[in-house]
Amino acid sequence: MSILPEHPILISLVSLLLLFLSVQLGILAGRKFRPADEVKQDLSTVISATLTLLALIIGFSFSMAVSRYDQRKNYEEEEANAIGTEYVRADLLPAEDAAKIRSLLVPYLDQRMRFYTTHDVTKLDEINGKTAKLQAQMWFIVQQDAAAHPTPTVALAVAGMNDVLNRQGYTQAAWWNRIPVGAWSLMLALAVCCCALIGYDSNYRGGALVTVLPFILAIAFFLIADIDSPRRGVIRVAPQNLISLSDSLHAQ
Repeated sequence: MSILPEHPILISLVSLLLLFLSVQLGILAGRKFRPADEVKQDLSTVISATLTLLALIIGFSFSMAVSRYDQRKNYEEEEANAIGTEYVRADLLPAEDAAKIRSLLVPYLDQRMRFYTTHDVTKLDEINGKTAKLQAQMWFIVQQDAAAHPTPTVALAVAGMNDVLNRQGYTQAAWWNRIPVGAWSLMLALAVCCCALIGYDSNYRGGALVTVLPFILAIAFFLIADIDSPRRGVIRVAPQNLISLSDSLHAQ
């Protein structure tokens, strides 16, 4: 189950198959075990309550996925602003160190764009390794300047570099912040119960359209998983601010 949220299409297909089988099992159980007529009203009440609960859980899960997507977008903007600000604040350092910082910020920005655009998870180790190496080099330079020239102007450059490093950490944390697997399991289990109950009840209402419910739920699950998946989804955060900053720096 842990691999499914990483693949929105896969979770959609698995849920569609599972929910469709649940409806069919409910229909078979309804044909074999027919409750008394006085139980039908209670069954309708149970189905209504279960569907309402499922709708609430799907709504909350969708809200969680959207909030995490917005968080990733906001951190991308903040990271671009931090890098651009530090590129300007480098003038507050000695001329030689300022040139070094700027020469490191440009490839660092390229690595940050690669982090957002790559779809190959195996390349992440390479990107993260280069990012960490560039961070260590830039921090070493500003740390030396802060020790040699403890002035308020140098402190601004150090604070700007601290923001650059912090924003990268916040971004990584936001990409790790996903809907828990346990929540997916409970939501799918509740959907299975709903489909089985509706299939069971369809024997009395003659509703062949109950088979449409698995398709609707599978689409809802796909949308939630797609928004919640930073790399493999159709809806992803594009590093527009980082690309704009990169164009500006390369133009200079």
